[in-house]
Amino acid sequence: MRTRATPRGLQLTELGLGAAQLGNLFRVTTEQETVETVDTAWNAGIRYFDTAPHYGLGLSERRLGEQLRSRPRDEYVVSTKVGRLLVPTPETAHLRDTEGYDVPADPTRVWDFSRDGILRSVEASLERTGLDRFDILYLHDPENHFEQASTEGIGALIELREQGVVSAVGAGMNFAEPLAELIRRADIDLVMCAGRFTLLDDTAVSDLLPLAQERGVGIVVAGVYNSGLLSKPRPAADAMFDYEPAPEPLLARTNAVADICERHGVTLPEAAIAYVFRHPTVVSVVLGARGERQVQSNIERAATEIPDAVWRELADAGLIPAAFA
Repeated sequence: MRTRATPRGLQLTELGLGAAQLGNLFRVTTEQETVETVDTAWNAGIRYFDTAPHYGLGLSERRLGEQLRSRPRDEYVVSTKVGRLLVPTPETAHLRDTEGYDVPADPTRVWDFSRDGILRSVEASLERTGLDRFDILYLHDPENHFEQASTEGIGALIELREQGVVSAVGAGMNFAEPLAELIRRADIDLVMCAGRFTLLDDTAVSDLLPLAQERGVGIVVAGVYNSGLLSKPRPAADAMFDYEPAPEPLLARTNAVADICERHGVTLPEAAIAYVFRHPTVVSVVLGARGERQVQSNIERAATEIPDAVWRELADAGLIPAAFA
């Protein structure tokens, strides 16, 4: 699988595996599905794996670490995130998590972007995964704690990078503007932009992408399917966009994009993956998956060549910016 380099030379495979599903996102992921997920990705050449303490209250980190520990450490890149400490709460162990993961509500998440919180988070994540190091550390969803995260928090990550503990640092968010502001404020390597640079959402195009290109910051794209609306050749009437039912105008626009894709023999999800690579700052697309079938489907979609005529027709129809034609 092809790789792209961050400004400081860290090589990422163009396709990365997002491990939220290993944390029982929305439903239980079996141990067999966990093994299949990582094995299928590895056998296809994927060498970038992304996780976070938030995903299943540490379950994703534990499972991903179990699957990676037996593999040559210098052959893969792994990222995790900081900003949510996991605090033991046995008094709520009889309850279920309320943030989308099918796991017991013990521990619980506590926001902390202080220097001490960052260092504690990294140490805990190393213990959960059993790995000797992480290659990338991201501030996770710091938009509501931005002042501390963009000063003390990112300062702690940069300190770890300067000490050689980690190769690259940045932030992951569902919002483009705070990511751009972080680039203005700090010497970071990467941002993970979730859902704001897609075939249906060009929020990142006007500010974040040009600024990242100017400052030499790589973009890892997540949420390329916008919570499902772009994940099938045709959107269902009840398709979701950013975890909410898609409004009718957006469904109509999605179908218009699908019409053009079909005329050229490609599918909507294939185009959704290929589209983001048309900007030079993009170094990887992270796709979540559960089990062999989903991983293989993502790999096949990412390998599809999209005719240039698709982009020209989409731009002529006003469905993507002209610069991406």
